[in-house]
Amino acid sequence: MSTVVSMSIDLEPSWLNLLAAEFEQPYMQQLQAFLLSEEKAGKRIFPVGNERFDAFRHSPLDKIKVVILGQDPYHGEGQAHGLCFSVKSGVAIPPSLKNIHKELHAQFDLPTPSHGDLTAWANQGVLLLNSVLTVERGQAASHQGRGWETFTDCVIEVINREREGVVFLLWGSYAQRKGSIIDSARHCVLKAPHPSPLSAYRGFFGCGHFSMANDYLQSRGIAPIDWRLPEHAPLR
Repeated sequence: MSTVVSMSIDLEPSWLNLLAAEFEQPYMQQLQAFLLSEEKAGKRIFPVGNERFDAFRHSPLDKIKVVILGQDPYHGEGQAHGLCFSVKSGVAIPPSLKNIHKELHAQFDLPTPSHGDLTAWANQGVLLLNSVLTVERGQAASHQGRGWETFTDCVIEVINREREGVVFLLWGSYAQRKGSIIDSARHCVLKAPHPSPLSAYRGFFGCGHFSMANDYLQSRGIAPIDWRLPEHAPLR
């Protein structure tokens, strides 16, 4: 379903408790009207409706340890499923995610997984949050400026205010601008270039963010993230 009510119901309860009012705001009503008109026009929108809030479903607010900020969902068939940088098992691994795998291998000598499904991270409290939560098939960045950015800014504000000791991984200038509101006295903010092939060699490779995140968590008595991905992606 693609109504404002169904969007709010699909949000995980701990998030809905603090974000419900956003679904009544004019910008969200306008966003929903836009999505409905696009669907009525026969356009394919990714991720599909019941996956758009999967980042929240897998990572309740009180369980979040790490936040990774992305920009837009992948726009290819079968790729996007609501978690930034992640693709469903069986889908070709995109270049940026390949570079993430390379950095993980360099830090922990982990085997390179055969898939790009990051659900195992999300289930441990890694919020894989895109700034924009939908995209038209084959049209990169087609839903930018429609309202999602306002909603995800609010999400970041909620984490910043309601939680303490969360690690934010901000890769690239876009994520760093969006994360500028984060209180670095309350949270751990790590910045590096984007893992895209265009920028990974300018400082993403060798940034050490995954081990630094775990060191920070452990220093606060919090269990670290197991960054290994199972050979078979977990059920969503």
